[in-house]
Amino acid sequence: MKIKEIKAKKISNSRNQDTIQIFIKTDIGKAEASAPSGASKSKKEVMDFPSSGVKTSVEFVNNVLNQELKDFEINEFNDFEKIENILKKYDDTERWEKIGGNTVIALEFALLKMLSKGKIWSYLNPGTEKLPRPLGNIIGGGAHVKKTNAPEIQEFLLLSLNCKSFTKAAYANYKIHKLVKKQIKKYLSRPKMTDEGAWSPELTIEEILDVLTKVVTDYNKTIDFEVRIGLDVAADSFYNGKEYVYRNKKLTRKEQIKYMINLIEKYNLCYVEDPLEENDFKGFAEITKKVRKTCLICGDDLIATKIELLKKAIKENAITSLIVKPNQIGSIVKTREIIKFAKENRIYPVISHRSGETMDSTIADLSVAFNVPIIKCGIYGKEREAKINRIIDIEEEIKRTKKK
Repeated sequence: MKIKEIKAKKISNSRNQDTIQIFIKTDIGKAEASAPSGASKSKKEVMDFPSSGVKTSVEFVNNVLNQELKDFEINEFNDFEKIENILKKYDDTERWEKIGGNTVIALEFALLKMLSKGKIWSYLNPGTEKLPRPLGNIIGGGAHVKKTNAPEIQEFLLLSLNCKSFTKAAYANYKIHKLVKKQIKKYLSRPKMTDEGAWSPELTIEEILDVLTKVVTDYNKTIDFEVRIGLDVAADSFYNGKEYVYRNKKLTRKEQIKYMINLIEKYNLCYVEDPLEENDFKGFAEITKKVRKTCLICGDDLIATKIELLKKAIKENAITSLIVKPNQIGSIVKTREIIKFAKENRIYPVISHRSGETMDSTIADLSVAFNVPIIKCGIYGKEREAKINRIIDIEEEIKRTKKK
């Protein structure tokens, strides 16, 4: 496949922030892709765009990259390493500070779509029958909400690891999303939503978990698998350098560890992401040691999709799961590398959307292509549903293929 033209333009994501969309024209067809942005970001992740903004990235693609990559031939996944080496001639910084990690990811997503003729999952992993399970955000707080009385925990989540079908698990998340609205209406006549399509009640952490526990327990009686509750604490967002500052209390590091373990045990949580600030590997390890058999302890800000940080976390037994965000590392090559390394070391990789999403569904294909066990993609909203519907389509195609 030869690249004939690359063009870029500025678009808005679901949070109405500027991001980039890239169009490519090759000798075998056309494709386009876009990249998201997060509200809660690790200090370790690459920059979405240069400090001068999206405009600089768009101009770089249109005026420089279009000429640089003209007639460049790309025939397999490994050629993306060559693409990244060319980009490094223009940006030698570790965090893509000159051209932006989103520029790299949008370009690579578009090229991968074209190379695979729109079937990334089967191109990279032909014959696979494995699908992820959806991790859905049902109630939000933290950096996703501007309310003063919002819960400090950023996301309250749903996950069905023992469900045999992605479609069934996604439907369960959607159904519980509707049922929770009815419960929340007892507190708020018109419940509002976060930028990820989650409900946003002004309740305490424990009140929310009580509501969710009741709804989930009742719903589980109607299905042949189990929906469980999880959390994305995003603890770094309310850590002041010394203490964890909640609405009505301040917790020391030791108290925060105890509090997280207590929530896991009391509410039978199956997944907790970033329960502590982003540098506390030893604290993560304390929590993991206590709950390893019942709950996944996941590192997002702790790892920032960096393999060297994952190696440190594994060495210290800090986690049993990690978040993988392609635009957090700004490289589809490194995305595949860290997923492979995690699985080899019995760490559950969770490929994830961002709060500021686009309609691009490439991460859905990648979740299947790389045999990722969990995809964090929300429950409600067109940008979230684009990823969910893509995997439902893949599941249907796999079923049709098996019948032949």
